[in-house]
This record gives sequence, C-alpha cells and structure tokens, in this order.
Amino acid sequence: MQPRPKIPRPTVTRLSLYLREIESRLEQGDATISSQQLGEALKLTDAQVRKDLAFFGQFGHPGVGYRLSELAAHLRAILGTDRQWNVALVGAGRIGRALMSYQRFRAKGFEIVAVFDNDTGVVGDLVAGHRVRPLSDMPQLFRERDIRMGIVAVPADAAQATADRLIEAGALGILNFAPCVLNVGDEVSVVSVDFSTALEQLAFAVSLGLPVGLVAAPDAPE
Repeated sequence: MQPRPKIPRPTVTRLSLYLREIESRLEQGDATISSQQLGEALKLTDAQVRKDLAFFGQFGHPGVGYRLSELAAHLRAILGTDRQWNVALVGAGRIGRALMSYQRFRAKGFEIVAVFDNDTGVVGDLVAGHRVRPLSDMPQLFRERDIRMGIVAVPADAAQATADRLIEAGALGILNFAPCVLNVGDEVSVVSVDFSTALEQLAFAVSLGLPVGLVAAPDAPE
C-alpha cells in the first residue's frame, strides 16, 4: 500500500473553512459549487482549493463542479466529524462554563460528557447540566464513557499538570485554552486557542492598515 502523503497543517485548517462554507450554502438551498466559487468565498485561488482536496481524492464532476451534499459528507469523514466524540473538560471556571453551554460543539459531533476541577468549592456542583467531578475520578470516567479528547480550561500554571493527567487517563487529543505551550510527546495531538495571540495578529493588521486575510498564520504558506 502506498503511504498517504503528509498533509500540510494549513490544508487541514482550510478543510474546516470549506466545510463551513459548504454547510452555509446547503442551508441556503444551493446544490453545487465550483472550485472558483469556493475559492472566491474564502479569498483563495481555485487552484488552491483543488490542490487541498486532491490530497484526499477526486470529488468534482465535469461540467458540474462539486455536489455540496456529497462534498460535505466527504469532508466530515476526512475531519472525523461524521461521528460523535466524547470529550472531557477540565476547569469549571468562566471559560469552562462558556464551553459547557456552547451548542455548536454538539452540532459538530463533540459531546462534553465529563467535567473536572480541583477546586473543592466547585466539585459536586451542577453546572450547565454537568456534575463537576474531582480529578481523581478521571481514569474511571474515561473508561466508562469512552473519552478520547480533553479540553484544558485552567490557568497556565496548572495546564501542563492537567494535560499530563488527561494523557494518563487516555486522552489522544487536547484542546488547550491555557496561554502556554503544552509538552505532550508524539502520541497526543494538541490544538491551542490563544485569544491574546489572535488579538495581537489583529492589532498588527489594523496598525498597518492590512486586511486580516493578508496576515499569515504561523503555519500558513508564504
């Protein structure tokens, strides 16, 4: 079997953008889209769209373009959002509570099924329908609820220890909201959401009078 080529991270990021645009057009009643239309909607070239999708197969139809429902199904399968992922959240503070109430997680196939905190004043509380559990319950609940992903929503000084506990419990992927870099080795995937960095990028664009789309993200191609 021929090994699959390494997929650039910017391509994976764009797949999510493609899916969002396609789902929006489906809601509007559209049936098809061309690579040019998809590229124009996201300020990309049609060549870039075709190159990104070509990593995963040939999805277009001559004279038609892409059938939206078909391409949406392919993208969900590629991104892994065609199934439900059970997720553990660590941190029942302000960010954690906002995440518990965020309905699009469930719509996208991510279900928060366990919430943990080390604050004895919070443990046992019912927050947004979730009973907050102590960290010591993590291994048991990971097994019982088939949890594969964890969300870190704790202060920076507790983030690494939290990630370590999630990995020990069985997490294979971590979404990190703490403003720090997590060291997790090669077997676990980490995606960090850093609001301050995003605002710095926005400030940079505004200060130079540039459209934000012209400011390259860290992993974006030149």
